[in-house]
This record gives sequence, structure tokens and C-alpha cells, in this order.
Amino acid sequence: MKGKNSLRKNEVTLDFDPGLRADAQLAFIGKVNSRWSIDECPKNLTAARAYDSAFASVCIDAHYRTGLKGLEAGMKIWLVLWFHRARRDIIIQSPRHADEAKGPFSLRSPVRPNPISIQAVTITDIDIETGKIGIDATDAFDATPVLDIKPWREGLDIPPPHD
Repeated sequence: MKGKNSLRKNEVTLDFDPGLRADAQLAFIGKVNSRWSIDECPKNLTAARAYDSAFASVCIDAHYRTGLKGLEAGMKIWLVLWFHRARRDIIIQSPRHADEAKGPFSLRSPVRPNPISIQAVTITDIDIETGKIGIDATDAFDATPVLDIKPWREGLDIPPPHD
């Protein structure tokens, strides 16, 4: 992760910090437990899954554990995370993998006005009593806040072909 003041060529920042605006309130329901830190982290889930020790877990706070009813090992879920350490003020980015600068809404970058990450993961094991959900991989730093969990549904989560 780059320092707050460093930008790549052609990057543009907003004239305000979206994090200082209070448009909504969210409740974190838990945290990610992973091996990843700012010094060592894969760039995406595909890269994370390439590691032998990619497995991670989510620990849901006690107040929300009852809401895990119906989840089970083997299920695919959407994990909605708050990338709290990401910059929020860069509105044009220069990704290393692209020939031209792009806006955050055309990228999977964590740098965006609202640093929300959605990750399609598989539950490897679950203990509702302790709130621990094992997942096959994540590219989130350890202690990343969890906003929500939703079941992944094949018929609902893949758009139909466009004619």
C-alpha cells in the first residue's frame, strides 16, 4: 500500500476525503483472521488461492452469531468487507496492469470512495457457537472488518447472457 501522499503518474485525487463525510452508518459484524498484512498480501483472491496457506477465517461478534443459522461447510458465500486501510480520495488510478488511467468503478482496486470489498468464498468449516467461519481464501488484511455475509446463489448471482 502506498503512502498517503504518493501517487502514480496520471492519478487524480478528489478535493475532499470521502471518509470524512457521514452519509451512512454501518455496523461491523466481525473481523477477518488471515495471514496477510500490509507487508505481505496477494493482489486478489485468485492470487490468494495460489498460496498453500491461503485458508482464513471470519470471526463473527457474539451479538450476530444467531444470524449464521443456515450456513454450512461447502456453501459459497459473498463476504462483504470494509477495507479500512485503503485510500478513499483517488478518483483516477494508474493500475500497473493497464495502459491507461481508469476510475475506481472500472477496477477491482481497494482504493475507492467507499472501500467495500465483495469476495466470493467457500465455507470450509463453521462453528456457529463461537462464530468462527473457515473460508478457502481471502486477500484481506488480518482484522479487516466484516460488514455482511450473503449466500452465493448460482441462478441469482450470474447475470443471464445478453442478446
